[in-house]
Amino acid sequence: MRAHSLIKRRNNAHPCLYQSMPDWYAKQWQLRQSADVRRSEACQLRNSGKTVRAEANVRTKWDTYVNNTRIADRVTELSRWKDTIEDLLQKLLTEMCLLSDEKANTEKDIESVNRLLQIVSECISTRDCRRVTELTYDEADTELKKELRTIASIQEALTKRVQAAWEKLNHLERIKFELNLDIEDKNDTIRIDKGNLKLDHMCANISYKPKTSICAEKTNLITYEMWLDRCHRSKMLAESESNDCYTFREATRVMRECAWNDIKAQQDVTDYTLRKRIYQTQKARNELEWQKLKVQQEMEMLAKEITQLEATLMSKIGVVKCVETRLENRVYRPGSELCKDEVELGLQSENLQLKQTEEDLAKVIAHTKASYNSLESLLMCIQSSLEDKQHSLNTDVMCLDTRAILKKGDRSRLPNETDRNIMLTSMEKEIPLAS
Repeated sequence: MRAHSLIKRRNNAHPCLYQSMPDWYAKQWQLRQSADVRRSEACQLRNSGKTVRAEANVRTKWDTYVNNTRIADRVTELSRWKDTIEDLLQKLLTEMCLLSDEKANTEKDIESVNRLLQIVSECISTRDCRRVTELTYDEADTELKKELRTIASIQEALTKRVQAAWEKLNHLERIKFELNLDIEDKNDTIRIDKGNLKLDHMCANISYKPKTSICAEKTNLITYEMWLDRCHRSKMLAESESNDCYTFREATRVMRECAWNDIKAQQDVTDYTLRKRIYQTQKARNELEWQKLKVQQEMEMLAKEITQLEATLMSKIGVVKCVETRLENRVYRPGSELCKDEVELGLQSENLQLKQTEEDLAKVIAHTKASYNSLESLLMCIQSSLEDKQHSLNTDVMCLDTRAILKKGDRSRLPNETDRNIMLTSMEKEIPLAS
């Protein structure tokens, strides 16, 4: 009863639908076809996956190799440019060091020129202390003032050159800073690219960088051509500045050498005119010495002559007294004896002759004394002129002694004073010995 009731209840709840055998076979065929299609699609997907996977692996490996090669080539290119710029920078630093040394040498030359300027000014001031009779516009004065102008112009030119060298060094410092910055940038880039070259998919310090494309877009990237042009411009700038610095330094050196050549040439001319003036002054002094000697001799002879004339005049006094006494005594002759006889005429003639002789002797003595006084005045003038010329001579010799420190090397002064005096003048032998 229970089983019958269960079957009846199932039949009443779900009525069963039966299908025919063809439907059953059709359903089996449909399942088989679906399975075949799905297996075929799965096989195709599996084969295409293998192909994609192989292609992806090959492409990834090839891209990695190509990019590694590119990074290595880029590192090599950056290293070459860095080495080139470093060589140019080293050359520029060498030129800067040489230019700095040249600037220091020029500054030393300016100090030496200042010393020369002081010496020449001192020589001019010394020669201006000559006495009025010797204060002339001679060649030595002209050449000294010309030397002063030459040294002053050279000092001004060297000062301007030092200023230009200082500005040039400042400009080269800026170029050096730019080249150092470029080298540092290249070193950082080489370090980054070498670090990238060492990276692979097995490294531990790799991760996803989701902002890579955004950072690349925001960064002001330049093209390779622009970068290469910038490298060429840096190279050309370093080369041009090095060459310009070399040209400037050589021009400064040539300027210094020409300046010293001009100074030495002018010094030689000035020294020659000073020696020539010393020779002229000493010749004039020796001439005056000779004149002084002759005047003194003439004065001595005139003094002796005056003494003899005065003695002669004094000796005539007794004779005149005697003649006049005789004439006076004959006045007292008696009577007819008072006549003009030959004795009277002779005594009167002798008296007149003695008076004339006294007058002549007095005139000669007066003229001789006047001549002696004029010779004495002339001797004083000669003595004064000699003192002036000796003072002028000492002044010019002092100028030469002052300028002796300017002579160096083969231009140094003679080893002893004898040679120096022979070189200056040796005019003492022109004074003749007293006869």
